[in-house]
Amino acid sequence: MRRRIAISVVASSLILSLAGCGVLGATGDSSEASPTKGNDITVGLLLPEKANTRYDKFDYPIIKEQVASLTQNQGQVKYVNADADANKQASQLQQMIDERVDVILLDAVDAHAIAGGVKKAKEAGIPVIAYDRLAEGPIDGYISFDNELVGEVQGRSLIEALGSGIDTSDKIVMMNGSPTDPNAKQFKQGALSELNGKVTIAQSFDTKDWKPENAEANMAQAIQLIGKDNIAAVYSANDGMAGGVIKALRAAGVTKLPPVTGQDAELAAVQRIVAGEQYMSVYKSYPQEAEAAAKMAVAKVQGKDIQFDALARDRVDSPTDKGIPAQLVPVVALTRENIKETVVADGIYKVSEICTAEYKDACAAIGLA
Repeated sequence: MRRRIAISVVASSLILSLAGCGVLGATGDSSEASPTKGNDITVGLLLPEKANTRYDKFDYPIIKEQVASLTQNQGQVKYVNADADANKQASQLQQMIDERVDVILLDAVDAHAIAGGVKKAKEAGIPVIAYDRLAEGPIDGYISFDNELVGEVQGRSLIEALGSGIDTSDKIVMMNGSPTDPNAKQFKQGALSELNGKVTIAQSFDTKDWKPENAEANMAQAIQLIGKDNIAAVYSANDGMAGGVIKALRAAGVTKLPPVTGQDAELAAVQRIVAGEQYMSVYKSYPQEAEAAAKMAVAKVQGKDIQFDALARDRVDSPTDKGIPAQLVPVVALTRENIKETVVADGIYKVSEICTAEYKDACAAIGLA
């Protein structure tokens, strides 16, 4: 993916805000639709896995609600989840093609392996918009977060956590995401841009399927090789794996945990941050991403080219295609200091959900209770 200047992200955010306010005419009024596609449309939604709770809790419900809103409750979403199985997702995509859905939102398990299915959809006249992960093949658009920026935020946070006493000999373990997910590569690149030359990457793992249990096993191996008392910090690409990392550290007898990063602002991770077990996460506004995806999908299938172009003013490259229309949503570093201003203020979690009995005292200590 090309590196973007900061203004492109800001522009995407501004455009989305305008669209949400109706400035861009994102009303779903059937009078604006093309003669061939009105409001009675079907959006195929293919999500990659369930290990991350966001897909069933946020992405699908928000997209479903937004599609209904944009189509005067005439449009529908056909949702399937691949459970981290690339072959299963390929079959699901073929089923969507066979059923002649009008447009497909695809969050790929394996971005490379799905390219053939994307081509088949294109040949069948069904637009495919890559959602969250940049799939290969002739996709029509892409909606995600600035993935390199995510990694930069994580890497920068680790450096800040190590403080003024940081030394280039400080040993860091990198727990990267799945090698089949192109986002994982971008997260890693962004993190390394902040970490290289400042610390020593003692061990680095690409974690199969993003599974916490795989991260836990990798971390146990790292502890054996480096020594439990010689690990200054752990870069974990997401929250689920951060949980596995922390579990391995605890099992090894580590009482004072090193700083551990994460991503996705999962509830368990927010609670670990409150308790001081996990240093930070990256909060990505799933409502903003999901709503934008629904708007892009509906605009594309209804032939609202001006609206679609306004929603996708950035450009990205995949290994197979260049200049793909895209929207990149900004991200925020989530720490103990800004939980109230981020996930609570945005309605992702209630204080009561975070501050259960186990975390009541820790919440009170940071003014969250």
